[in-house]
Amino acid sequence: MCPCFPQPVEATEDAFWDQFWADTTITVQDVFALVPAAEIRAVREESPSNLATLCYKAVEKLVQGAESGCPTDREKQVILNCTRILTRILPYIFEDQDWRGFFWSTVPGAGHAGTDELDDDDGARPLAESLLLAIADLLFCPDFTVHSHRRGPDSVENMQSLDSCEYIWEAGVGFAQSPPLNYIHDLNRAELLRLLLTCFSEAMYLPPSPDNSVLNPWVTFFCSTENRHALPLFTSLLNVVCAYDPVGYGIPYNHLLFADYREQLVEQAVQILIVTLEHDGGVPRPAASSSSIEELENAGPENLFVNYLSRIHREEDFDFVLKGLARLLTNPLAQTYLPHSTKKIQFHQELLVLFWKLCDFNKKFLFFVLKSSDVLDVLVPILYYLNDARADQSRVGLMHIGVFILLLLSGERNFGVRLNKPYSLHVPMDIPVFTGTHADLLIVVFHKIITTGHQRLQPLFDCLLTIIVNVSPYLKSLSMVAANKLLHLLEAFSTTWFLFSTVQNHHLVFFLLEAFNNIIQYQFDGNCNLVYAIIRKRNVFHQLANLPSDPATIQKALQRKKKSPDVISRTSSQETVSMEGSHPAVPAEPGTLKASLVAIPGIDKLTEKSQVSEDGTMVSIPKVDSPQTVHSNQSVAAGSSDTESNSGRDNEDVFYTEAEMERRRLSSASSTSLWTPTPEWILSWKCKLPLQTIMRLLQVLVPQVEKICIDKGLTDESEILKFLQHGTLVGLLPVPHPILIRKYQANAGTAMWFRTYMWGVVYLRNVDPPIWYDTDVRLFEIQRM
Repeated sequence: MCPCFPQPVEATEDAFWDQFWADTTITVQDVFALVPAAEIRAVREESPSNLATLCYKAVEKLVQGAESGCPTDREKQVILNCTRILTRILPYIFEDQDWRGFFWSTVPGAGHAGTDELDDDDGARPLAESLLLAIADLLFCPDFTVHSHRRGPDSVENMQSLDSCEYIWEAGVGFAQSPPLNYIHDLNRAELLRLLLTCFSEAMYLPPSPDNSVLNPWVTFFCSTENRHALPLFTSLLNVVCAYDPVGYGIPYNHLLFADYREQLVEQAVQILIVTLEHDGGVPRPAASSSSIEELENAGPENLFVNYLSRIHREEDFDFVLKGLARLLTNPLAQTYLPHSTKKIQFHQELLVLFWKLCDFNKKFLFFVLKSSDVLDVLVPILYYLNDARADQSRVGLMHIGVFILLLLSGERNFGVRLNKPYSLHVPMDIPVFTGTHADLLIVVFHKIITTGHQRLQPLFDCLLTIIVNVSPYLKSLSMVAANKLLHLLEAFSTTWFLFSTVQNHHLVFFLLEAFNNIIQYQFDGNCNLVYAIIRKRNVFHQLANLPSDPATIQKALQRKKKSPDVISRTSSQETVSMEGSHPAVPAEPGTLKASLVAIPGIDKLTEKSQVSEDGTMVSIPKVDSPQTVHSNQSVAAGSSDTESNSGRDNEDVFYTEAEMERRRLSSASSTSLWTPTPEWILSWKCKLPLQTIMRLLQVLVPQVEKICIDKGLTDESEILKFLQHGTLVGLLPVPHPILIRKYQANAGTAMWFRTYMWGVVYLRNVDPPIWYDTDVRLFEIQRM
């Protein structure tokens, strides 16, 4: 089984080569055990012609199997063994720059005898193309990977004329009948998909590059019109994922009684989907409404999977996809009274990336999601994952994808409106118990992330607060718990030591003030809890308005910073009762592997501003170049007039891995310590703090509340709330400002982030067998916690 050859072996010596795939009892795990990495590398260096011949011969077997349809069990076994050997060897071909082009060469045997006539037969196709087309054919091979439609015992289905659209693996989008389940077919499909994923993984061996137009040649070819099975395969993958129900027939512990062969297939399918749906090389896509053939033809290399995904439009298809994804995302939250009685899936990160791609590529799907309360079936699990992962540094990528999805959704008015639905589920989360809406849940979880998450989440604070600002004009009634959480954040962010410690911290205060202004000006009537909380904490607003900027105060604040390593003072609130069944978020177990990520761009690069006009339509606001924030030791005003953040990073920083960022941070510690806050810098943004609306509210309401308390001897807050509930500020507040929404916009930085995150997830999730473990991956770094 092991390809350790003393000297070159001719390609014509079939008896020698056949021993590699003749064994009938071997599994993929055996192949990984019997073919050690050191030996593959030794053959690659010392006997390259033998490695080339082995790859060529294995591909040849797959091509022959795809043509014959593998009528015998022996042929099926040969196909599986060749699939496993190629899965084992490919990463070692990719890690060596000199070998990377090997599969794209048209002389597979590198000049060995007996290959010339084969080349002619195959139209001198590159080996990679032959391999990909053979895999695609084999994924629709009757009695091997699909249920045969043969009528009689002697009839044979011709693989070349077979219409694979009749063999789609599962009912769902564009296909009505559900083929009978066959666990052997599921296992064979999973093996072929694993090889396909390994082919696509060449992307892991290239360093992160800011040039988003570099296409993955394997994905580009597989998703092109050259692959006649592209449509049925895309449909099969999507339907298998969205139709999967891990709970089965609802019998507790059923997953302990029966092996679930479908789960492995679903995992492979969702990973293939997210990898093939990577943006088609940054080529601008025509708008969804455009049906002009010329435009589609001129759109550059067409990725058919992206094309099909963007063209799904039937309501029942959207409903099937959304319900399926929501069911799977909610699965890890499902609690019964019998511990471990339902199967827990582990591929929620891949599902989140798939949901992201659906919303990004298919705007009709995004509007469908937001049209009903079904969006909350996706929101609740995302908030659960965010809350659960906040203390675990190995899951920082999961935190980012969850926040990105909420940022994308929050750019649409309907998302804010849906959040007003009462929250009655009781998902076990270690957050304060409250009675309120989904908006309250979102605010309480965000507060928990900011106050009790780990340091590495700081870059996400801007995003979290942007989401709150985006939904704030639509929130009809915040609970007292959520109102207090928002005020606690303002209190924490507006301490002088925090405001003066970095050049962009004051942006967080701007975001919160903007959210308060939106709620007061657009939803004053139902928000007596928030108004009461603002009145109680009025000193925070007065302190902000009178923020001192003299050198002595600055010095004192910086001294205080040295004593307080904590970003935010931990919550001082007395609410300690958590949801039933909850357990606190815990850090990663020692020894956990994590993949590094590139840094995310600042919020100003992640979003573009849109203004909501009077008829409810969005009008894009042109970007105004704001001066760069930091220049050596001069203190320059953060020149944006509102809450925009330059986040202290130059654009090219986006492409450094976290480890590299850490090194740069350490090396630049000396230069950043040169930046010190000055009175001019403080005054430059202090005068722009949007405090007028709140100050006016306090000016009108505080004397009234105090008068009631004195007149009626009130100490009971419910009476004060009743008064505030019936109060009005009509005509007393400044004219409402137009609603400003920051909509997510794709850019090279986020595209690169998604690529590293997605491949990092795929790497870490494929451990049995460990396809890429200990190979020389360059897209990210693998670190042990």
